[in-house]
Amino acid sequence: MTGHVRTRVVVVGGGPVGLLVAAELGAFGVDTVVLEAAAEVSMRPRATTLHARALQCLVRRGYLPELRPRAMGGAESTAPFHFGGVEGLPLSVPAGEPGPLLKRAQADLERMLEERAVAAGARILRRHRVTEVTQDADGVRAVAEGPEGMLTVTGEFLVGADGARSTVRDLAGIGSQEWPATVSAMAGLVELAEDKALEAGWHRTARGWLVVKHEPGGGTHLRTLNCSRTHARRDEPLTLQELREEVSWLAGRHVDMERGRWLTRFSDFSRLADRYRAGRVLLVGDAAHVHFPIGGQGLSTGLQDAIDLGWKLALTVQGQAGDGLLDSYDLERRPAARRVIDNTQAQLALMRPGVEVDALRSVFAEMLASEGPGSRVGDLVSAQDTVLPPRFGPSPWEGRFLPNVALRTPQGETDLIGLLGEGGPLLVLFGGPDTLRIEEQAGPWADVVRVVRAETVASVPCEAVLLRPDGYVGWAPGGADLEAALEACFGQRPKGGAGDAGQPRAAGS
Repeated sequence: MTGHVRTRVVVVGGGPVGLLVAAELGAFGVDTVVLEAAAEVSMRPRATTLHARALQCLVRRGYLPELRPRAMGGAESTAPFHFGGVEGLPLSVPAGEPGPLLKRAQADLERMLEERAVAAGARILRRHRVTEVTQDADGVRAVAEGPEGMLTVTGEFLVGADGARSTVRDLAGIGSQEWPATVSAMAGLVELAEDKALEAGWHRTARGWLVVKHEPGGGTHLRTLNCSRTHARRDEPLTLQELREEVSWLAGRHVDMERGRWLTRFSDFSRLADRYRAGRVLLVGDAAHVHFPIGGQGLSTGLQDAIDLGWKLALTVQGQAGDGLLDSYDLERRPAARRVIDNTQAQLALMRPGVEVDALRSVFAEMLASEGPGSRVGDLVSAQDTVLPPRFGPSPWEGRFLPNVALRTPQGETDLIGLLGEGGPLLVLFGGPDTLRIEEQAGPWADVVRVVRAETVASVPCEAVLLRPDGYVGWAPGGADLEAALEACFGQRPKGGAGDAGQPRAAGS
């Protein structure tokens, strides 16, 4: 394809985060073009972990339907995890939620999200490398080198989802805070000369760490951590000989290996963009934040960026957003990324060699064991402790994530996940003396906010909540008046009037 393409939103980067942005925009009926340099989904092993809050938000948007709980009964679900190599960290979720952890190859997730994005109407243009990004008061312009020449794509907004070395971030002039590398790490899939040369698992040695995973079909995934130095040649390809020498040095004995694939270097270099929005350009995922990959939090953090941004950008493009709604993306997601950077740096501190760290690690292991399910550290790693900054006053519910509850509605029995899966902001009225007044106040915003009357099987300590598409509470009684909150989120409406725009589709519908 050559020439000029017009769209409403341009997404640069077709990894899982960029594809989720495209799928979410498409669900709201926003025409979207994705520009991706790669010709196809990469099979290179990358992220394999999705944590609880990311799963909860995805399921509420209709993704991963196989993870949706089939019944509301039962107890909370718990899975074992680690913090900085210290075993014994329980990750727990309330009953009625998807499990606390999903292990799935990034390539599989990426293919699923691409299918959803295409089904929602997004155009995915592969083998297109963006070289130029400009913007003015009317829109954005991206120029990409494609298989048939130069392609210009214009739109109203552009989302940079193009990874840690983001071209979009640089071209938009967005600065960042950086933490330089202090360690060196390597990874790759190899064949060991002796099958039992290394046991599977996490191995702390006197010099660093080895993480070993034997694949059922053959081969061994290796990851190393050397705390004594940084990479001297960070940008040069890693060789099998270098990996062999590093593994042998860390193990304190010769470990022979043959035939390596997907060999790579990485470190604890961290970056946080100074802002996630520069005019009509926005950043998501690794383009906005980079950290040491301990704890598998990177993919989950990026996907939560995409879900937070998707509905806000869609309503902005459609003229249904209030002043400041799109800016709230930065206000909510930058602090979340900073917390991930902080906790990965804390985990790395626990992994460094030394007798003083051994003592700290021992004390920390006892603390984890004593906390049990629902621990503060577990909620930190799984992002379940995330509370969004309030916008509308002192309501104890605003900004919190509302756990799934069983509901009875005039249409039958369902739950919060089922209601949110239909798409769009949702005002749920649980009953009480003010519910009629609350419903009347919401009337002018019927084009954006769906109102549902429901009875809860479990107790919800308020008579109404305005739920965002991601499951967070946007408003609840006790703070600002509902009309003021709706106007701030979705713009002014004529008193007593309602627009005619349709509700977004559920993901995959």
